[in-house]
Amino acid sequence: MSKIAVFGSAFNPPSVGHKSVIDSLTHFDQVLLLPSISHAWGKQMLDYDLRCELVDAFIQDLNLSNLVRSTVEEELYKQSGEPVTTFEVLAQLEQDYGNSTLTFVIGPDNLFKFNKFYKADDIVKRWSLLCCPDKISVRSTDIRNGLKKQNDISSLVTEKVCQMLVEKSYYT
Repeated sequence: MSKIAVFGSAFNPPSVGHKSVIDSLTHFDQVLLLPSISHAWGKQMLDYDLRCELVDAFIQDLNLSNLVRSTVEEELYKQSGEPVTTFEVLAQLEQDYGNSTLTFVIGPDNLFKFNKFYKADDIVKRWSLLCCPDKISVRSTDIRNGLKKQNDISSLVTEKVCQMLVEKSYYT
């Protein structure tokens, strides 16, 4: 039975903070990165397709064989047109990866508001939950603000992500 970590985030943009969480997940057979397509609490984000491009560049930079961007949230969103809940994502992944154990990875910021997640009690009954703080505290807001001010953000993101953000003038 394989072990799969499910790491959802806005990835708005992906940062070395996200990388530090992924560095803690080496004991999983597969780590699925799930960029939010439509944030349940209305968070404003860069276009989903652009964030997916950034996540793909991020994955290339990390060069880990067990790291994959999942499209499950996108597929669920296209079916309903409504924001996709964590419960729906995990239920679908459970169907897709029936012979695997799923662990939902969450940061401390979301742990403190986990009770607001749709079917939070059912999530913890059906799947494992791993609170994994980032060892490098980088907020995506800091990156976006740095880009607006034309500051050097290269220490906050991976190489290809930095190149894309600067070349394509995202968040400026």
